[in-house]
Amino acid sequence: MIETGPDRTTRRSYRMKDRAKAQAETRDRIVSATMLMHDEKGVAATSFVDIAKRAGIGAATVYRHFPTLGSLVAACGAHVWKEMDPPVPERASETFKDIVGMDDRLHRLVDEVDRFYRRGALRLTAAYADRHLIPELDGFLRAVEAGVAALVREAVKDQPLPDAVLQLVIALMDFPVWTAMQRVAGNDLERRRLVAGLLGCAIHSAR
Repeated sequence: MIETGPDRTTRRSYRMKDRAKAQAETRDRIVSATMLMHDEKGVAATSFVDIAKRAGIGAATVYRHFPTLGSLVAACGAHVWKEMDPPVPERASETFKDIVGMDDRLHRLVDEVDRFYRRGALRLTAAYADRHLIPELDGFLRAVEAGVAALVREAVKDQPLPDAVLQLVIALMDFPVWTAMQRVAGNDLERRRLVAGLLGCAIHSAR
């Protein structure tokens, strides 16, 4: 007997929903496994076979959901972006609300960027290491850098700085510079004060 009518339609709808749910769960599993492997081995050094083993699935399943490395990196990037909560140009002005003095604004800038880099240090390090190999990583980091640059511009917006000086201040807030500064002797508070002082010197040099 051939099943027809509403019952058949309902069962088919349930099967489609179950299939979609299973696919979404597999996709999330792949992304989670990929992020763990990236943390352990780096982005470029992680193979689809590595990811499949960590996720407990076949490599063909990984390729079916993510046909290219770029598509997989982009999916991971979306998760990492939410996790790290980087500064974005649209919210830059909120960071300096009610802060008037330049020294205070520079200290707020340094504190804000320092907190962000600490949240994302592990994955930012991996991304910077391989950005020249994977375009999606480069795009991710360009967005991160644009957010930090927006904070810098907002912090010094009342200062008529030559572009070269502004670019120097932005460069001093870059993640590789922050990483190098972690090797400077002293505690975190002292390092942040030192960086704020360097920014102040760069700005005063333009006067």
